[in-house]
Amino acid sequence: MTPDPFHHAYLGSLAADAVSMPVHWYYDRDALRAEYGEITGYLAPKNPHSGSILWRSQYTAANPRGEILHDQAVYWGQPGIHYHQFLKAGENTLNFQLATELVRMTEEIGGYDPDAWLARYIDFMLTPGKHRDTYVEEYHRGFFTRYAAGKPPRKCAIHDEHIGGLAQVPALCFVLRQAGLPELRAAVNEHVGLTHAHPNVLRAADTLARLLFRIREGFALREAIRREAGDWISGNKADTWLSQPDTHVIGQRFSPACYIAESMPASLYLAWKYHEDFDAGITANAMAGGDNCHRGAVLGSLLGAANGVPTKWIIIG
Repeated sequence: MTPDPFHHAYLGSLAADAVSMPVHWYYDRDALRAEYGEITGYLAPKNPHSGSILWRSQYTAANPRGEILHDQAVYWGQPGIHYHQFLKAGENTLNFQLATELVRMTEEIGGYDPDAWLARYIDFMLTPGKHRDTYVEEYHRGFFTRYAAGKPPRKCAIHDEHIGGLAQVPALCFVLRQAGLPELRAAVNEHVGLTHAHPNVLRAADTLARLLFRIREGFALREAIRREAGDWISGNKADTWLSQPDTHVIGQRFSPACYIAESMPASLYLAWKYHEDFDAGITANAMAGGDNCHRGAVLGSLLGAANGVPTKWIIIG
């Protein structure tokens, strides 16, 4: 048990994202290994990304209230572009940069306020130079399409079913670490619902909050999963898969893609398998490819809360 499991949950989510960042959305795991080898620490991304499908993504701002791509817009539609081409080794992708922005905001204003967060989020996304990430996930594009059309911020969430919606949950648990479980669950539901209207994403966010709370109470990670996440994964079944390669479990049993119905149990499986080993868990997640960055919100936070985050993964600044 760590002195502050919620703090380590937040740090763990950042570390799991950053170690996965260079190999984010590699679905060809042989190509991943050929281009990056066995990942044991933070690496910078390489261009070109042999599996990039960024060229398929499109976004056109209707007016300045929707201009969120800024100088990265020129790379959309081009083949081979790495989603995070300008990030350095150990840097976080956009969704986790926003998680850190959430923590900063609450420190500045003395607490969490959802409307203050929406104002901060909108300013962050509309201000050129706030970040250097090329890829902007679908929920951001949907939110700002609605915002540009004149909808109030509270009405801009879209029916997005991706695990990226959980990226800020560990950060929110950290800033609300004095809250009881009912208050924490309500805040997580409201916060995630500001951008994600999909019921399964909200259900997954609630599961993650409950898991982190139980670990802080003293439950072992596997015990917490059995208690709070049985609707996502069976511990008994997970035990029978432990001898199988991670790329089989996250590939054949569960899709490595971003959709919450597959990515949430995939994340919980890795947490089950590596329940006592933070380093092995987050590097195995990176090597499994697919949407490994956003699986890191679940896996990294659970392993961090349960075991603490080794100092080698903590970058100050």
